[in-house]
Amino acid sequence: MTQPVFDTHLHIIDPAHPLVENHGFLPDPFTVADYQERIRGLNIAGGAVVSGSFQAFDQGYLVEALRLLGPMYVGVTQIPNDTSDERIRELHVAGVRAVRFNVARGGSADLEDLERLARRVHDLAGWHAELYIDARTIDDDLAPRIAALPAASIDHLGMHEDGLPNLLRLVEQGVKVKATGFGRVELDPAVAITAIMDVDPSALMVGTDLPSTRARRPFQNEDFEYIAQVLTAEQTAAVFWDNAAAFYLGV
Repeated sequence: MTQPVFDTHLHIIDPAHPLVENHGFLPDPFTVADYQERIRGLNIAGGAVVSGSFQAFDQGYLVEALRLLGPMYVGVTQIPNDTSDERIRELHVAGVRAVRFNVARGGSADLEDLERLARRVHDLAGWHAELYIDARTIDDDLAPRIAALPAASIDHLGMHEDGLPNLLRLVEQGVKVKATGFGRVELDPAVAITAIMDVDPSALMVGTDLPSTRARRPFQNEDFEYIAQVLTAEQTAAVFWDNAAAFYLGV
């Protein structure tokens, strides 16, 4: 496609760095070179490398991936609660811009620590919080905590159609959403995308979810075309680049 794309959700799996079995799963390698080959022709000009559950709190792979990918790519990492201020600043210099709470699969800080850690990294380094969570589980206790965070996003359209009302209530309050992982969600992406755009056109951002570990169907290039068909030309520029560039790069 001719529209420049900011890929808000990709994983790099470098076997030179530690992997941790998660629910009996270890992924196959997917290096920076593999990623760059896979996205050839998609006009992806930047993106966010996201730490997976199988990478636990390892930062070595992420720092190396960001070095190889260049300054238009940022990191979304998982860190324990007791990570020092100094280490957070070091990761910021390396290109990390967000902390991820992997609620759906575990492997990150306990949910009870979400608010405190998210506020701490935002105050210290301007990072936002990203949640991999089934929106059906966003109850009346959790929803206001997420909405009150300084900046936050939800992965994979909130995962399930029954969670869409919960997701839209968060979008109304400024939470961003990634249109990613169509092969792992239980919803009609077009319905969710249209609903999100009706609430807040600045909320939605696209991503590949490559290499789509554990998804029923991996990302296909046609997924981007599918998204574009739901949008106007003006909305396409926002969803494929502008919204994410503002969120991740501050531009």
